[in-house]
Amino acid sequence: MLKRILSISGKPGLFELVSQGKNMLILESLTEKKRVPAYTHEKILSLGDIAIYTEDGEVPLVDVLRSMKEKENGQKVGFDPKKADGKQLAEYLGEVLPNFDRNRVYSSDIKKLIAWYNILVESGKDDFEEKKSAEAPAEEAK
Repeated sequence: MLKRILSISGKPGLFELVSQGKNMLILESLTEKKRVPAYTHEKILSLGDIAIYTEDGEVPLVDVLRSMKEKENGQKVGFDPKKADGKQLAEYLGEVLPNFDRNRVYSSDIKKLIAWYNILVESGKDDFEEKKSAEAPAEEAK
């Protein structure tokens, strides 16, 4: 699901991939529901390709978002990340991902993570569960 959700450097919010043209993507803003073009020269990241540094390696963003959803019972995060200080942000991420690398994950990263989570919850794109392959139900039917 997160493969189709994109972040564009320099543009606020998250976007969902709607269509693809020759030299551009057609995206829809998750917050404003407006369609906008994104061109090949822009830095575009898929949320499915992002991971958070831990002391043991990296954890995919989907796993962190799933942990946040469990902690918040499917609701938005209870505080404003823009007004929170670095200590509060680190404590929050420590509750969600206890072994995150405190030297390589900055406060700005945590703010962005919380903002993204809130956008996904508000827009109803908060199904962070892994989709089972089509073969699994067929095998269970036997």
